[in-house]
Amino acid sequence: MTTAFSDARYGQAPVYYRTRAALTFSAPMFTNALIMPYFPVWLKSLSLADWQIGMITGVPLIVRVIVAPIVAALSDRIGERAVVLFWSGVMSVITFGALFYTVAFWPVLLVYGILGAFYSPYTPIAESLMMTGARRWRYNYGHMRMWGSLTFVVSTLLGGFLIGSDGASMVLPSVLFGFFLTVLGGLIAPRTGQSRLKPIPAPAVVPPSERVFRKPDFLLVMIGVTLSASSHAMLYTFSTIYWEQIGFTGSQIGIFWSAGVLAEVCVFMISGWLLRHFSVWQLIFAGTLMSIVRWSTFPLIHSFWLFIPLQCLHAFTFATAHLGLQATIVNRVPENQEATAQGLYFFYGNVFLAASTFFCGFVFSRFGGTGFLFMCLLAMAGTLSVLAAWLLQPHRRASGGKTSESR
Repeated sequence: MTTAFSDARYGQAPVYYRTRAALTFSAPMFTNALIMPYFPVWLKSLSLADWQIGMITGVPLIVRVIVAPIVAALSDRIGERAVVLFWSGVMSVITFGALFYTVAFWPVLLVYGILGAFYSPYTPIAESLMMTGARRWRYNYGHMRMWGSLTFVVSTLLGGFLIGSDGASMVLPSVLFGFFLTVLGGLIAPRTGQSRLKPIPAPAVVPPSERVFRKPDFLLVMIGVTLSASSHAMLYTFSTIYWEQIGFTGSQIGIFWSAGVLAEVCVFMISGWLLRHFSVWQLIFAGTLMSIVRWSTFPLIHSFWLFIPLQCLHAFTFATAHLGLQATIVNRVPENQEATAQGLYFFYGNVFLAASTFFCGFVFSRFGGTGFLFMCLLAMAGTLSVLAAWLLQPHRRASGGKTSESR
């Protein structure tokens, strides 16, 4: 069991902070685990074209680019992020409910775009609560984060079972239930108040800088990680459809999704050990390089048993890269800009993911599963951006190649 440390600047942590923060983050993970693999299946049941499916799933990402960073930054000023989470959940329930009465392309596009505006702040703000617990009271971030991943696994397996038995009709009711959970998440979220204090940097860590968002190396590593992450667009939007096309059942598809997330959970379970034994750069490079391997191999496999280890590469293509970037944010961003940093991460991630998703709609329509090879280009671009960030570190250049973050 992780014990919180009391800090004279912040006092004791709110009661059951770790549990409440983990449950708050788990709520959108339940919802996302149903939307990501199965919402495109519902769209396909409406007889929409692949490019229309790509546009519908991509438009909310564009909306999020505008809304999420603004709301995240405002939440730093409002003080109680739980209030923002609650209203985000309420408005998401109301908006998503309208999809029960829409079946044509343009109405679905409009409603889903509005949903993106209301729902987009939830995940980065819930993430920032876990980061606050890690920063102020030394809770293990990975241990809190893994419960969201486990929730994703359970939800995905449940969705696979339901879609196997009831087909696409199960998607909307299941997702609506998930949005009700986000409302509950906002109600139980720990109250942290508004922080005007800057944490004392740990030894051998770059001191948090008010101008960190202007540092080229910081921006390039964030761009690199999110560029590489955007290579997952084809997976998120069309993998379930692709797997159905080549003969896999709903339950098997649920296992594919769960295998990737379980591998992710393993990374977060040993996150403390990883951060002690590997630099953030090693973790990030592992993620971007393995993305190249994953997408170059994806269209070549048609075996159930081979897809499972391939999906387990998610431990690298998402988890280690994400863990490394979050550690970079903790080391370099002041606490009173925590939600702003998460909003910026969300901003870049959704810009690239939206563009990639639009592109995937046309690529999948033309090339089918072979289109996964195009995702390698994004993973390569992300790797090059991270490499540029590593080379541009001011302390690295000043010390002839050694920094507190590179070994």
